[in-house]
Amino acid sequence: MLLHGIFPPITTPFYADGSVYYKKLEANVDRFSRTPVAGIVVLGSTGEALMLSDQEKRDVFKVAREAAAPNKVLIAGTGIESAIETLRLTEYAAKLGYDVAMVRTPHYYKKQMLSANILAFYRTVADQSPIPIIVYNFPQATGYDIPTEVMIELAEHPNLIGIKESSGDVEKVRRMVEGTRHIKRSATVTETFEAATPRMLAAAATTESASGGELVPVGSLSGAKEAKTSSSAVTVVGKMKTRQKEVGFQVLVGAAHKLQPSLDAGAVGAILAFACPAPTACYEIYAAWKEGDMELARIKQERISKAAPRLGDLGVPGFKYGMDFNGYYGGPARLPFLPLTAALKQEVEQLLADIRN
Repeated sequence: MLLHGIFPPITTPFYADGSVYYKKLEANVDRFSRTPVAGIVVLGSTGEALMLSDQEKRDVFKVAREAAAPNKVLIAGTGIESAIETLRLTEYAAKLGYDVAMVRTPHYYKKQMLSANILAFYRTVADQSPIPIIVYNFPQATGYDIPTEVMIELAEHPNLIGIKESSGDVEKVRRMVEGTRHIKRSATVTETFEAATPRMLAAAATTESASGGELVPVGSLSGAKEAKTSSSAVTVVGKMKTRQKEVGFQVLVGAAHKLQPSLDAGAVGAILAFACPAPTACYEIYAAWKEGDMELARIKQERISKAAPRLGDLGVPGFKYGMDFNGYYGGPARLPFLPLTAALKQEVEQLLADIRN
């Protein structure tokens, strides 16, 4: 599955009393769906996943899934300390139609999290998960940093398709990319090389079936005898044209202020908390880099160089206030998070004054 591009790990909106504000969740997801991001991550760290009950997580997954545009890749944060609970939540997300599960490293029993434990945990989850898995490594929050050599070994599993590497260590990204370069996998993409997930293909096939159509290679439409001889190698599913693209093991990063150097090191995209208040600003860095305009990518990277790490220091309340400032609904975070002071709010406004998107 293609995971190239920018993915905001969306926040979970709350009322002042701490209950989940589902209408605002719908509104935020709808607005993110109208931006150029590749997809949406639901219940990552920025979504305060650890603050929610199991039922709240399921409800948030359901509401976000129903509000998302059909052409956006949907990633569910399903990591819990035990493999069995992680699988239960992953299976639920899969039933709703999520495309990928993001599973953070188990970390509470840090001293026991040896390489053998991590390998067994992720292989068990990947073996039984009905959807592809990406590892989520966030040592600043968990206190555990998955070793590069362990990740390279895990990358051999066919259902482990990538990692969100949030350490901010560009050299680690480079080592991971080099160590997994031999892994050759392909993904179904659209004719314009955007993601085409099984959910999207199923919807296209349903449309096709309703219209009485038939799944046919584009080559046959132009009179070619065999699809294999078609230079386009495109297949039509309803109104969707698809092809195959080699993607290998996909490394995404989580540090917005290091996005360009991470892409230079071999990352294929990013899951960025800073994309919650500023999705287009993050996308513009990726788009310029992808087009080979390194000077423009540098300029766009410099544009967020102060705001992104500072909001990261302020954490979820900082990102949520940034969303409020930029027209999304951020709202309060759950205790023990505290709201920003007036001085900090003013600082966020100054940092985002030229990043209004």
